[in-house]
Amino acid sequence: MRTWFITGGTPGAFGSAYAEAALAQGDQVMVTARRPAELREWAGPHGDRVLVLQLDVTDADQVRAAVRTAEERFGGIDVLVNSAGRGWYGSIEGAPDETIRRTFDLNLFAVAEVIRAVLPGMRARGDGWIVNMSSVAGLVGAQGFGYYAAAKFAIEGLSETLRQEVEPFGVRVLVVEPGAFRTSAFSYFQNEPVNETVDAYVPMVEAVRAAFVDADGKQAGDPVRGVQAVISAMNAPVPPHRIVLGNSGYDAVVAMHEKALAELRANEKLSRSADF
Repeated sequence: MRTWFITGGTPGAFGSAYAEAALAQGDQVMVTARRPAELREWAGPHGDRVLVLQLDVTDADQVRAAVRTAEERFGGIDVLVNSAGRGWYGSIEGAPDETIRRTFDLNLFAVAEVIRAVLPGMRARGDGWIVNMSSVAGLVGAQGFGYYAAAKFAIEGLSETLRQEVEPFGVRVLVVEPGAFRTSAFSYFQNEPVNETVDAYVPMVEAVRAAFVDADGKQAGDPVRGVQAVISAMNAPVPPHRIVLGNSGYDAVVAMHEKALAELRANEKLSRSADF
């Protein structure tokens, strides 16, 4: 039996799908959420195998306390899933300062804080999985969503380096890059105003917001099937370093890599001319 520590367990999000999958295979889970009351009814039937804690992942003290609670209750954390996160729309030039900061606080700095809190226990036991939820936007830029993309690009780089650093201690790292999935994520945009500070970008930002609102509930990606793909990747004889989820996401990432590789090769002579 493994113990999972899952952030972002809000109903309808990827975190809750991970929790359901872990419980279905006989594991025990600690799920965190800003509003734990929303999970009380769900957690009840699972008894002692579920612990729900209130957690603001951007609060370092709360993060460390939650990890201590999980370790004391279950004896250790075998799988960390960094699932908490969301984006806010806005242009690179005109997004409000507050939006930029909270984007990075939630999607990057909080992830790093949770990892840093969980790793000592994993290193001591010589085993563990860290699953970082990135996004297709962490590989392919998203107009009107540039700071979210930047934070997810950073998660990609953090995870690549982390993998190298923790491999000698038996800890493995998987980056998950979903495309558009039918979670609660898009529902946040329905009532959020456009706070763009540069008028020239307002039409673009409004179009991005409208596209998210229109797509809510119509996304092709199934979170349950997505999580099963992640678990299959973790259990593979040679687990991948990353996995893209969803048809449209897969196609977009392949096209991006093929274009980048073609451009790299087209400029090989310039690249190689830069050495002494």
